[in-house]
Amino acid sequence: MPAEDPFDQGTGSILRQPKAVWATAGASVVAFMGIGLVDPILPSIAKGLEATPSQVSLLFTSYFLITAVAMLVTGFVSSRIGGRKTLLTGLALVVVFAGLSGTSSSVAELVGFRAGWGLGNALFVSTALAVIVGAAAGGSSAAILLYESALGLGMACGPLLGALLGDASWRYPFFGTAALMAIGFVCITAFLKEQPKPARRTSLLDPVRALGHGGLASVAASAFFYNYAFFTILAFTPFVLNMTPYKSGAVFFAWGLLLAVFSVLVAPRLQKRFGSLKVLGASLVLLAVDLLVLGYGNHTAAIVCTIVSGAFIGMNNTVYTELALGVSDAPRPVASAGYNFVRWFAAAAAPYLAPKIEEWSNIHVPFVVAALAAVAGALVVRIRRTALTHEAEELEPKHATEDGVTAFAN
Repeated sequence: MPAEDPFDQGTGSILRQPKAVWATAGASVVAFMGIGLVDPILPSIAKGLEATPSQVSLLFTSYFLITAVAMLVTGFVSSRIGGRKTLLTGLALVVVFAGLSGTSSSVAELVGFRAGWGLGNALFVSTALAVIVGAAAGGSSAAILLYESALGLGMACGPLLGALLGDASWRYPFFGTAALMAIGFVCITAFLKEQPKPARRTSLLDPVRALGHGGLASVAASAFFYNYAFFTILAFTPFVLNMTPYKSGAVFFAWGLLLAVFSVLVAPRLQKRFGSLKVLGASLVLLAVDLLVLGYGNHTAAIVCTIVSGAFIGMNNTVYTELALGVSDAPRPVASAGYNFVRWFAAAAAPYLAPKIEEWSNIHVPFVVAALAAVAGALVVRIRRTALTHEAEELEPKHATEDGVTAFAN
């Protein structure tokens, strides 16, 4: 293991956690379910609302565009009203807009409601990460693995829920998500006590200023390219597979399971043996190869490559999160907000551009573009290797005292 790699430390146990952490992680699972929920029902939505694939893909674009912009607001809000109230506000918004999504009579309405959903999700997810990192037993590595476990489980169960409920009507998955998030609201209310506010209030521009750090800017830039590839798979592949909700849900459920297993179990072991940056670079290159085979292979190959991509995405997610939280001298919530502000723009762009690229060319080219994006992410990691590891070990104690989240669940 390279001596300078600060991210290959012991992870402790992610199972022995306070109730508040489990409540937050459980609600996070449902929050991440909302991302992949629409995957199996995208063709059904297009048919039910008489929309084109590019129009339906705007469900992702509006969601992540608002999520990206809202990242500048989350720290501003949570540092003033507290983490618990921010979590509950985000959950309440998701409940309202997920329910309204199920009542949509047009694509325009559904896109608008998904934008409101994205705002609520941004408030919740960014604050949830800070809560889990600050309150989890076993240190930041265990906390990140717990968070990634919630992400993986949510990404796996979202398509499954979408398929099960969406087989009857594309509207039911939205109502189901609203109900589950309402349960999450109750759990957070019951188990998470109000935590002390940070000593210093976060301004709207603090996440942008944090990106002035070369290491964090490099992580965000690489993650931007990676997220374009990631969300080309998530938002465009369902139209390529063109399967029933049940079959599509099964494919993305298997994809999500691999994502969860590789993010929680495989990535830490590979990081310990080879170093985080080597694992990230190799995983991005392999993801690019997988995308090319997905784009040019037959239908069976497309199914297999869609599922296999979950392994690379799981590893990437874990490493990127650790890098973003540990590479700069910014408090973790601020660093996370700046990092997410950049990368979610790619998540907004890919669902819109992939169908457009197909219209302008053919069905293969969107996957070629996504593969090139993954390679670009790997090149950023390679070129900026020094900046990505600079002083991160020395910054760990500084994060522990500046996060303002260490007493969240006490």
